[in-house]
Parts: sequence; C-alpha cells; structure tokens
Amino acid sequence: MKLLRYGEHGHERPGLLDDAGQLRDLSGHVADLAGDALDPAALAKLAALDVATLARVPGTPRLGPCVAGTGKFICIGLNFSDHAAESGLPVPPEPVIFMKATSAIVGPNDTVLIPRGSEKTDWEVELGVVIGRRAKYVSEAEALDYVAGYCVIHDVSERAFQIERSGQWTKGKSCDTFGPIGPWLVTTDEVGDPQTLAMWLSVNGETMQRGSTDTMVFGVAALISHLSQFMSLHPGDIISTGTPPGVGLGMRPPRYLKPGDVVELGIEGLGSQKQLFAAEA
Repeated sequence: MKLLRYGEHGHERPGLLDDAGQLRDLSGHVADLAGDALDPAALAKLAALDVATLARVPGTPRLGPCVAGTGKFICIGLNFSDHAAESGLPVPPEPVIFMKATSAIVGPNDTVLIPRGSEKTDWEVELGVVIGRRAKYVSEAEALDYVAGYCVIHDVSERAFQIERSGQWTKGKSCDTFGPIGPWLVTTDEVGDPQTLAMWLSVNGETMQRGSTDTMVFGVAALISHLSQFMSLHPGDIISTGTPPGVGLGMRPPRYLKPGDVVELGIEGLGSQKQLFAAEA
C-alpha cells in the first residue's frame, strides 16, 4: 500500500493511493497514520479493505508528512562510502547517529525555509524507515519485522551551523522545515528489499545526486538492530539512513541553495518530492 496524509497543516487526514493513482480517504477506518495504526497487524487489516468502497478525494489537496506522532527522528551520517569520501571523512566503524528535531517535519512539497544567517543550506536525498512496533534489543535477522514502511526524506542541512560552529550536528539539521517526508508511506510488502532502490535529486532541473541504497555501509536491518541496543524504537519513529554522493558540500567549489531554488528528489517505488526554497522572514 501507498499510505499518505492529506489536508492543511495540522489537520491532515489519512488516505491511500489506489492502483489508478486516485487518492482515497481512510478516515473511516483509522484515525491517523500513527501509533498502533502502524503495527504490521493493523496495516494488514487496511490492506484487506476493498479499495473501491473508499471515498475518492477530489482535487489535488496538499500532502502532509506521511506519518504522524513521530517521537524520534534519527539520522545516520556518512552511511555511503562515496559520500564520506566527498566529505573528506573516513567511513565510520559503527553508524554515526544524530537526531533531527521533529519540529523540522513538513510535507513533501511544502516550501523549505532558509534560516536567518544561513549561507550554506544543502540538500540530501535519503531513504526513510518508519518503525511499526516497539523494537528493543532486536537481532539483525528479525529487524525488518519491526518496519511499517519506507518513505522519501529530504535531510536538508545548514553546513555552517552543522560543522563550523561548536557542538554536534543537530543544530545544522533541525531548522524549521528541514525535514520533508513523503509523499507516501509504502508498506514493506510493496517495497521488498530496501537495499536495491535507486535514488536521485536535482536542483533547478540539474541532477546532483544519483545513487542506490545498495551502496549503504550499514543496511536497514543492521541500523535497526544497532539502534535498538541503545534505545527503544517506537511506532512512528523515523530512521533517515544516509545520502549518496553529490551534495553541495562535496562540490569544488561548494554549492549551496538560495531563495528561489527548486529541489526535486525521489526514490524508486516511493514517489518524489518537490520544494521551493525561500528565505525565512
């Protein structure tokens, strides 16, 4: 299934995309795509519905973040060896973990705001993993059983805030609107192997990133297992698994986003996003 949330910010309703590309309303069957509704057993009940009986949603409403109630937005740094190389950093022996504030989460096509004082706002297409049930001390072999589905994430970054100022990476990753998620939460049965997905990103029509999840240093199952040794993962938690090469920081000279730029990005089978970048007032 391709699950989604539609409507104005703060008032989104749950829905799904049918095989013909028509948006259907799910609010009669689930309050939101959050919490217990993300459990694989609950998702199986949604999958058993007769889609033809679900109300069609007219027009082209705004798409919100494809999951609600996210408690943790966990990011993995330097998880593609070629991206580590372009960043001038070694491949880490264990996953590099940092957090992105949940207040950064927006819809897949919402405007992204370049924060005050920013001169180095950068792009990163990433595979997002949404947890469906509580995971703690899980093995790598069982890790994928805890996944509700996958989505596209734009891990927008302000490199000066992230790298050039004291402290850790979080403040360069957590600015408002720096976490577009969606358009869809695609369930595991439809995705299959998460390590074979092509991914891409363009700026003003020029391709900047093109890669595949098969070049991750640490795969999805390994990341879930690793994280679960240190913290409980809860339904709605998101893991953003790292980006392939082609970010602005790695260019010579570096290139960064400015107001008026348009970024488009996508992952095979998971849909695409499109954002206008604007200066924050």
